[in-house]
Amino acid sequence: MIDEVFDRLVDQAWPALQRVDTGCWTLRAANGVTKRANSVLPLGEPEDLEAAVERAEKFYADRGLPCVFSVGGGATPGLDAALEARGYGVMDPTLIMTARLVPEGEPEEGVELAETPSPAWLDAWWSVDGRFGGDGLPTAARILTGVPAVYASLGREAVGRGVVQGEWFGIYSMAVTPLARRRGHGRKVLSALLSHARAQGTQRAYLVVVESNTAARTLYERQGFTVVGRYHYRVR
Repeated sequence: MIDEVFDRLVDQAWPALQRVDTGCWTLRAANGVTKRANSVLPLGEPEDLEAAVERAEKFYADRGLPCVFSVGGGATPGLDAALEARGYGVMDPTLIMTARLVPEGEPEEGVELAETPSPAWLDAWWSVDGRFGGDGLPTAARILTGVPAVYASLGREAVGRGVVQGEWFGIYSMAVTPLARRRGHGRKVLSALLSHARAQGTQRAYLVVVESNTAARTLYERQGFTVVGRYHYRVR
């Protein structure tokens, strides 16, 4: 199932610090930093759906975290309706977009690629995407570096992250600082990451973007990305 393929790719590229496999579902936690790393990945069909939900709720309650489910096309049948009946609301409807990698063009000038995120890279990304206080950034850095990745930066103004996953190349953490927007920086970072992907022999790229982020969607569409799936979070 293609939807489940992307569920697993995203899970692998954004690894939670703690993972518990219940046999069908994976319970993920990372000090509450990002919903993706602190949510249930509900693939497969448990024998007792209600009991499985209750185990997940206890897992997160024991950690002082809200119970969150990532519900995509590969999710357990009937789960979305069951969660709605239990009072879970929908949050962040998200699109999965893919593109075939076209022959390489001219390299983007000024974009640096590194195997680890520098303090400047982290600061730029966190200034745009950081929504957590306390030790949020250190925890996020542990998530980012949990798998090999490449980190692209255009000075301190725009950054992005790419993960080679077999034939796929995942694009993550695209961020342009507020004062640097509408100057083509996001396009340059994305182009540099795609060039790197081609050099690694990957054939296709994917990314996920919140459906309401029209500016990002426009950038990705202009680079040849099209929507192939979607998911959302259920939160209570």
